[in-house]
Amino acid sequence: MSIPINSPSEIVAMREGGKILASIFKELKDYVQVGQSEKEVDTWVEQRIRDYGATPTYKEPSVNFPGVICISVNDEVVHSIPTNYRFKSGDIVSFDMVISYKGMKTDAAFTVLMGEEMSGSKKRLITATEQSLYAGIDAIKGPVYTGDIAAAVEAVLAQNQLGIVRDLVGHGIGREMHQEPDVPNFGLPGSGVLLKPGNTIAIEPMATLGDYHVVMDHDNWTIRTRDGSLAAHFEHTILITDNGCEILTKD
Repeated sequence: MSIPINSPSEIVAMREGGKILASIFKELKDYVQVGQSEKEVDTWVEQRIRDYGATPTYKEPSVNFPGVICISVNDEVVHSIPTNYRFKSGDIVSFDMVISYKGMKTDAAFTVLMGEEMSGSKKRLITATEQSLYAGIDAIKGPVYTGDIAAAVEAVLAQNQLGIVRDLVGHGIGREMHQEPDVPNFGLPGSGVLLKPGNTIAIEPMATLGDYHVVMDHDNWTIRTRDGSLAAHFEHTILITDNGCEILTKD
C-alpha cells in the first residue's frame, strides 16, 4: 500500500485550508440555532467557504453531493443531505465538511445538542465521542500504526458503553478527499498500516447510544443507525510528524 507523503508546500496548503475550515466551524457554532433549516445553514456555509477563497469539495464532480456540508440529525450518522428540516430543541446535530484550498483537502466534523444544556445519555454520547477523537490523536507520538489510533478510540467509546460504528472509518486525505489508508475506530495496537511523518489522515469516531449497525437511506447518501438510536460524529485532519502530530483543522 502506497501512502502519500505530502511535500512541504502541500503541508502548508493543508495547514492554511485547515485554518479556514476551523474558522468556518467556529463561526457556524455561533450561527446555528433552533428554528433554522438545514438548507439555510448549507447556503450560509457555502458563502463562507467562498468568502475565504476556498471551494466546497462536496460540490466537485467527483463527489456530486447535494450540498456543501453534511448535516445529520439524531439517528442519522453521516452523509445526510441538507433538507428543509428545521432544528428543534433537543436535536443532536452533526456537521461534517471537506474543503479544497490550493489543491489540497481538509476534513472535519463536530456534533452539538440544540437548545438544551447537555445531560444524561445525550451528554455521554457527545462528550465521549469527542473524547475518543482526542484519545486517538494523543496516541500519535510520531510514526504510528493505524491500529494504535483505533485501539485508543475504541477504549474510550467502550468505557462509555457506546456503539462503535464499524462500517465507516477514517481515512487518508490530501490531494483527494479519501485516500489510503483506512483508519478504523476499533482495532488492536500494532496492527494496520504504519503512518510516517508527512502522512495526513482524518480520524473520525462515530458512535451511537445503541447498536453499531447502520443502514443506507433511500436517498443513497444518508447513513443512519439501524435501531434508531442517537449518533454523534467528531473529526479532525491530522499531520503525522517526527515526534507527534499536528491537528490541521483546529482553530
